[in-house]
Amino acid sequence: MINQKNVRHIINDNLIKKKNIVDKIMPVFFFLAALVSVITTIGIVLTLIIDAFRFFEAIPLSEFFSANLSPLRENPSFGILPLIVGTLMTTLIAMCVAVPVGLAAAVYLSEFASQKKRKVLKPIMEILAGIPTIVYGFFAYSFVTPLLMKVIPSLNAKNVLSAGIVMGIMIIPMIASLSEDAMQAVPNALREGAFGLGSTRLEVTRKVVIPAAISGILASVVLAVSRAIGETMIVVIAAGSSKNLSFDITESMQTMTAYIVEFTSGDAASGTTGYYSLYAVGLLLFVFTMLMNLITQLITKKIREEY
Repeated sequence: MINQKNVRHIINDNLIKKKNIVDKIMPVFFFLAALVSVITTIGIVLTLIIDAFRFFEAIPLSEFFSANLSPLRENPSFGILPLIVGTLMTTLIAMCVAVPVGLAAAVYLSEFASQKKRKVLKPIMEILAGIPTIVYGFFAYSFVTPLLMKVIPSLNAKNVLSAGIVMGIMIIPMIASLSEDAMQAVPNALREGAFGLGSTRLEVTRKVVIPAAISGILASVVLAVSRAIGETMIVVIAAGSSKNLSFDITESMQTMTAYIVEFTSGDAASGTTGYYSLYAVGLLLFVFTMLMNLITQLITKKIREEY
Protein backbone atom coordinates (compact mmCIF):
# COMPACT_ATOMS: atom_id res chain seq x y z
CA MET A 1 0.00 0.00 0.00
CA ILE A 2 1.14 3.52 -0.69
CA ASN A 3 2.02 5.43 2.44
CA GLN A 4 -0.01 8.60 3.09
CA LYS A 5 3.21 10.61 3.36
CA ASN A 6 4.39 9.31 0.01
CA VAL A 7 1.07 10.39 -1.56
CA ARG A 8 1.51 13.88 -0.16
CA HIS A 9 5.05 14.04 -1.54
CA ILE A 10 3.84 12.94 -4.96
CA ILE A 11 1.06 15.58 -4.94
CA ASN A 12 3.45 18.31 -3.81
CA ASP A 13 5.99 17.34 -6.46
CA ASN A 14 3.31 17.48 -9.17
CA LEU A 15 2.11 20.89 -7.95
CA ILE A 16 5.67 22.21 -7.96
CA LYS A 17 6.26 20.90 -11.49
CA LYS A 18 3.00 22.44 -12.76
CA LYS A 19 3.77 25.69 -11.00
CA ASN A 20 7.25 25.84 -12.55
CA ILE A 21 5.84 25.22 -16.04
CA VAL A 22 3.17 27.91 -15.64
CA ASP A 23 5.67 30.35 -14.15
CA LYS A 24 7.93 29.84 -17.15
CA ILE A 25 5.23 30.05 -19.82
CA MET A 26 3.18 33.01 -18.55
CA PRO A 27 5.97 35.65 -18.65
CA VAL A 28 6.61 34.70 -22.28
CA PHE A 29 2.90 34.97 -23.05
CA PHE A 30 2.63 38.37 -21.37
CA PHE A 31 5.75 39.59 -23.19
CA LEU A 32 4.33 38.53 -26.57
CA ALA A 33 1.02 40.23 -25.75
CA ALA A 34 2.88 43.46 -24.90
CA LEU A 35 5.01 43.09 -28.02
CA VAL A 36 1.95 43.05 -30.28
CA SER A 37 1.06 46.66 -29.43
CA VAL A 38 4.69 47.77 -29.79
CA ILE A 39 5.08 46.11 -33.20
CA THR A 40 1.73 47.51 -34.37
CA THR A 41 2.74 51.04 -33.35
CA ILE A 42 6.11 50.72 -35.08
CA GLY A 43 4.41 49.39 -38.22
CA ILE A 44 1.94 52.29 -38.31
CA VAL A 45 4.68 54.89 -37.82
CA LEU A 46 6.94 53.34 -40.46
CA THR A 47 4.06 53.16 -42.96
CA LEU A 48 3.25 56.84 -42.43
CA ILE A 49 6.88 57.96 -42.60
CA ILE A 50 7.82 55.93 -45.69
CA ASP A 51 4.81 56.97 -47.78
CA ALA A 52 4.92 60.56 -46.50
CA PHE A 53 8.57 60.69 -47.58
CA ARG A 54 7.47 59.80 -51.13
CA PHE A 55 5.07 62.74 -51.00
CA PHE A 56 7.77 65.16 -49.82
CA GLU A 57 10.05 63.98 -52.63
CA ALA A 58 7.56 65.58 -55.06
CA ILE A 59 6.22 68.45 -52.93
CA PRO A 60 8.53 70.77 -50.95
CA LEU A 61 7.75 71.66 -47.35
CA SER A 62 7.22 75.31 -48.30
CA GLU A 63 4.28 74.32 -50.52
CA PHE A 64 2.95 71.83 -47.97
CA PHE A 65 2.73 74.50 -45.26
CA SER A 66 1.04 77.02 -47.55
CA ALA A 67 -2.59 78.16 -47.78
CA ASN A 68 -3.26 76.95 -51.33
CA LEU A 69 -5.05 73.59 -51.29
CA SER A 70 -6.50 72.31 -54.57
CA PRO A 71 -5.47 68.66 -54.94
CA LEU A 72 -7.81 67.75 -57.81
CA ARG A 73 -6.90 70.50 -60.29
CA GLU A 74 -4.83 69.96 -63.40
CA ASN A 75 -1.92 71.60 -61.57
CA PRO A 76 -2.62 70.45 -58.01
CA SER A 77 -1.35 72.16 -54.89
CA PHE A 78 -1.21 70.62 -51.43
CA GLY A 79 -1.15 73.41 -48.85
CA ILE A 80 -2.03 72.04 -45.42
CA LEU A 81 -2.90 75.31 -43.65
CA PRO A 82 -6.67 75.28 -44.50
CA LEU A 83 -6.90 71.77 -43.03
CA ILE A 84 -4.96 72.75 -39.91
CA VAL A 85 -7.16 75.81 -39.36
CA GLY A 86 -10.34 73.78 -39.89
CA THR A 87 -9.15 71.13 -37.43
CA LEU A 88 -8.16 73.67 -34.78
CA MET A 89 -11.38 75.68 -35.18
CA THR A 90 -13.63 72.66 -34.69
CA THR A 91 -11.50 71.49 -31.77
CA LEU A 92 -11.60 74.93 -30.11
CA ILE A 93 -15.40 75.13 -30.40
CA ALA A 94 -15.69 71.59 -29.06
CA MET A 95 -13.56 72.41 -26.03
CA CYS A 96 -15.57 75.58 -25.34
CA VAL A 97 -18.61 73.31 -25.04
CA ALA A 98 -17.09 70.25 -23.38
CA VAL A 99 -14.80 71.79 -20.74
CA PRO A 100 -17.31 73.90 -18.76
CA VAL A 101 -20.14 71.37 -19.08
CA GLY A 102 -17.89 68.37 -18.37
CA LEU A 103 -16.24 69.99 -15.34
CA ALA A 104 -19.60 71.14 -13.94
CA ALA A 105 -20.94 67.59 -14.31
CA ALA A 106 -17.82 66.19 -12.64
CA VAL A 107 -18.11 68.62 -9.71
CA TYR A 108 -21.77 67.74 -9.19
CA LEU A 109 -21.18 63.98 -9.34
CA SER A 110 -18.17 64.14 -7.04
CA GLU A 111 -19.15 66.75 -4.47
CA PHE A 112 -22.90 67.39 -4.52
CA ALA A 113 -24.71 64.26 -5.75
CA SER A 114 -25.63 61.49 -3.33
CA GLN A 115 -24.23 58.02 -3.85
CA LYS A 116 -27.59 56.86 -5.19
CA LYS A 117 -27.80 59.69 -7.74
CA ARG A 118 -24.19 59.16 -8.80
CA LYS A 119 -24.80 55.50 -9.55
CA VAL A 120 -27.70 56.46 -11.82
CA LEU A 121 -26.42 59.63 -13.48
CA LYS A 122 -22.85 58.62 -14.30
CA PRO A 123 -23.72 55.52 -16.39
CA ILE A 124 -26.42 57.48 -18.22
CA MET A 125 -23.94 60.24 -19.01
CA GLU A 126 -21.35 57.74 -20.22
CA ILE A 127 -23.86 56.33 -22.72
CA LEU A 128 -22.98 59.38 -24.85
CA ALA A 129 -19.50 57.91 -25.30
CA GLY A 130 -20.98 54.75 -26.82
CA ILE A 131 -23.02 56.45 -29.53
CA PRO A 132 -21.43 55.99 -32.99
CA THR A 133 -19.86 59.19 -34.29
CA ILE A 134 -21.75 58.95 -37.57
CA VAL A 135 -24.98 59.31 -35.55
CA TYR A 136 -23.53 62.48 -34.01
CA GLY A 137 -22.74 63.69 -37.52
CA PHE A 138 -26.31 63.27 -38.73
CA PHE A 139 -27.55 64.87 -35.49
CA ALA A 140 -25.34 67.90 -36.17
CA TYR A 141 -26.40 68.18 -39.81
CA SER A 142 -30.14 67.51 -39.49
CA PHE A 143 -30.95 68.98 -36.07
CA VAL A 144 -28.28 71.35 -34.73
CA THR A 145 -27.60 73.19 -38.01
CA PRO A 146 -31.30 73.96 -38.76
CA LEU A 147 -31.69 75.08 -35.14
CA LEU A 148 -28.69 77.41 -35.40
CA MET A 149 -29.96 78.78 -38.73
CA LYS A 150 -32.94 80.26 -36.89
CA VAL A 151 -30.51 82.23 -34.72
CA ILE A 152 -27.84 82.87 -37.37
CA PRO A 153 -29.56 83.26 -40.77
CA SER A 154 -26.22 83.53 -42.60
CA LEU A 155 -25.12 80.09 -41.39
CA ASN A 156 -24.18 77.71 -44.20
CA ALA A 157 -25.80 74.29 -44.45
CA LYS A 158 -22.40 72.80 -43.63
CA ASN A 159 -20.39 74.77 -41.12
CA VAL A 160 -17.77 74.51 -38.42
CA LEU A 161 -19.99 75.79 -35.62
CA SER A 162 -22.52 72.93 -35.51
CA ALA A 163 -19.79 70.33 -36.02
CA GLY A 164 -17.77 71.78 -33.13
CA ILE A 165 -20.78 71.97 -30.80
CA VAL A 166 -21.77 68.35 -31.39
CA MET A 167 -18.17 67.23 -31.12
CA GLY A 168 -18.06 68.96 -27.74
CA ILE A 169 -21.20 67.10 -26.66
CA MET A 170 -19.56 63.85 -27.70
CA ILE A 171 -16.45 64.36 -25.52
CA ILE A 172 -18.31 65.63 -22.43
CA PRO A 173 -18.36 62.12 -20.89
CA MET A 174 -14.57 61.83 -21.25
CA ILE A 175 -13.88 65.06 -19.36
CA ALA A 176 -16.65 64.49 -16.80
CA SER A 177 -15.75 60.89 -16.02
CA LEU A 178 -11.97 61.37 -15.78
CA SER A 179 -12.31 64.60 -13.81
CA GLU A 180 -14.80 63.02 -11.43
CA ASP A 181 -12.39 60.13 -10.84
CA ALA A 182 -9.61 62.62 -10.08
CA MET A 183 -11.84 64.49 -7.60
CA GLN A 184 -12.93 61.26 -5.94
CA ALA A 185 -9.25 60.39 -5.40
CA VAL A 186 -8.78 63.50 -3.20
CA PRO A 187 -8.63 62.31 0.45
CA ASN A 188 -11.69 63.08 2.56
CA ALA A 189 -9.37 64.40 5.28
CA LEU A 190 -8.80 67.52 3.16
CA ARG A 191 -12.53 68.08 2.81
CA GLU A 192 -13.17 67.49 6.50
CA GLY A 193 -10.41 69.91 7.46
CA ALA A 194 -11.93 72.63 5.26
CA PHE A 195 -15.42 71.95 6.62
CA GLY A 196 -13.99 72.17 10.13
CA LEU A 197 -12.75 75.69 9.36
CA GLY A 198 -16.28 76.75 8.43
CA SER A 199 -16.06 76.49 4.63
CA THR A 200 -19.18 75.86 2.59
CA ARG A 201 -19.43 72.91 0.20
CA LEU A 202 -18.84 75.22 -2.78
CA GLU A 203 -15.77 76.76 -1.14
CA VAL A 204 -14.38 73.30 -0.35
CA THR A 205 -14.89 72.28 -3.98
CA ARG A 206 -13.38 75.46 -5.42
CA LYS A 207 -10.47 75.96 -3.02
CA VAL A 208 -9.57 72.42 -1.94
CA VAL A 209 -10.86 69.65 -4.21
CA ILE A 210 -10.26 71.21 -7.64
CA PRO A 211 -6.69 72.40 -6.84
CA ALA A 212 -5.88 68.97 -5.39
CA ALA A 213 -7.25 67.18 -8.46
CA ILE A 214 -5.97 69.67 -11.05
CA SER A 215 -3.47 67.27 -12.64
CA GLY A 216 -6.17 64.72 -13.39
CA ILE A 217 -8.53 67.42 -14.62
CA LEU A 218 -5.95 68.88 -17.01
CA ALA A 219 -5.05 65.40 -18.20
CA SER A 220 -8.71 64.74 -19.05
CA VAL A 221 -8.93 68.03 -20.97
CA VAL A 222 -5.80 67.31 -23.00
CA LEU A 223 -7.01 63.79 -23.78
CA ALA A 224 -10.31 65.29 -24.91
CA VAL A 225 -8.42 67.69 -27.20
CA SER A 226 -6.58 64.71 -28.67
CA ARG A 227 -9.90 62.94 -29.22
CA ALA A 228 -11.42 66.00 -30.89
CA ILE A 229 -8.46 66.48 -33.24
CA GLY A 230 -8.82 62.91 -34.49
CA GLU A 231 -12.62 62.97 -34.90
CA THR A 232 -13.77 62.06 -38.40
CA MET A 233 -17.43 61.39 -39.14
CA ILE A 234 -18.92 64.46 -37.44
CA VAL A 235 -16.74 66.86 -39.42
CA VAL A 236 -17.19 64.90 -42.65
CA ILE A 237 -20.98 65.17 -42.46
CA ALA A 238 -21.49 68.52 -40.72
CA ALA A 239 -18.42 70.69 -41.42
CA GLY A 240 -18.21 70.18 -45.18
CA SER A 241 -15.23 70.05 -47.52
CA SER A 242 -14.35 73.66 -48.29
CA LYS A 243 -10.59 73.99 -48.71
CA ASN A 244 -10.41 77.76 -48.34
CA LEU A 245 -8.43 79.26 -45.49
CA SER A 246 -11.02 81.01 -43.33
CA PHE A 247 -11.68 81.83 -39.68
CA ASP A 248 -15.44 82.28 -40.10
CA ILE A 249 -17.15 79.56 -38.05
CA THR A 250 -20.39 79.94 -40.03
CA GLU A 251 -18.67 78.71 -43.19
CA SER A 252 -17.77 75.25 -44.37
CA MET A 253 -14.25 74.06 -43.60
CA GLN A 254 -12.39 70.81 -44.07
CA THR A 255 -10.35 69.13 -41.35
CA MET A 256 -7.39 66.81 -41.76
CA THR A 257 -9.47 63.72 -41.06
CA ALA A 258 -12.19 64.82 -43.50
CA TYR A 259 -9.53 65.31 -46.20
CA ILE A 260 -8.31 61.75 -45.66
CA VAL A 261 -11.85 60.39 -45.90
CA GLU A 262 -12.54 62.39 -49.07
CA PHE A 263 -9.47 61.08 -50.86
CA THR A 264 -9.75 57.49 -49.70
CA SER A 265 -13.27 57.38 -51.18
CA GLY A 266 -11.73 57.13 -54.65
CA ASP A 267 -10.55 60.59 -55.68
CA ALA A 268 -6.86 59.70 -55.46
CA ALA A 269 -5.40 56.93 -57.63
CA SER A 270 -2.82 54.73 -55.96
CA GLY A 271 0.75 55.89 -56.46
CA THR A 272 -0.10 59.50 -57.32
CA THR A 273 1.04 62.56 -55.39
CA GLY A 274 -2.50 63.07 -54.13
CA TYR A 275 -2.51 59.52 -52.82
CA TYR A 276 0.74 60.03 -50.91
CA SER A 277 -0.57 63.33 -49.56
CA LEU A 278 -2.93 61.23 -47.43
CA TYR A 279 0.06 59.81 -45.60
CA ALA A 280 1.60 63.24 -45.14
CA VAL A 281 -1.61 64.54 -43.59
CA GLY A 282 -1.93 61.36 -41.53
CA LEU A 283 1.64 61.77 -40.27
CA LEU A 284 0.93 65.36 -39.23
CA LEU A 285 -2.25 64.21 -37.48
CA PHE A 286 -0.27 61.49 -35.71
CA VAL A 287 2.29 64.08 -34.56
CA PHE A 288 -0.47 66.32 -33.18
CA THR A 289 -2.01 63.42 -31.24
CA MET A 290 1.36 62.24 -29.95
CA LEU A 291 2.18 65.76 -28.74
CA MET A 292 -1.14 65.88 -26.89
CA ASN A 293 -0.34 62.60 -25.14
CA LEU A 294 3.16 63.79 -24.24
CA ILE A 295 1.74 67.03 -22.86
CA THR A 296 -0.69 65.00 -20.77
CA GLN A 297 2.13 62.96 -19.28
CA LEU A 298 4.25 66.04 -18.56
CA ILE A 299 1.35 67.84 -16.89
CA THR A 300 0.50 64.79 -14.80
CA LYS A 301 4.08 64.33 -13.64
CA LYS A 302 4.75 68.00 -12.96
CA ILE A 303 1.71 69.03 -10.92
CA ARG A 304 0.47 65.68 -9.64
CA GLU A 305 -0.40 65.64 -5.95
CA GLU A 306 0.38 62.46 -4.03
CA TYR A 307 -1.38 61.67 -0.78
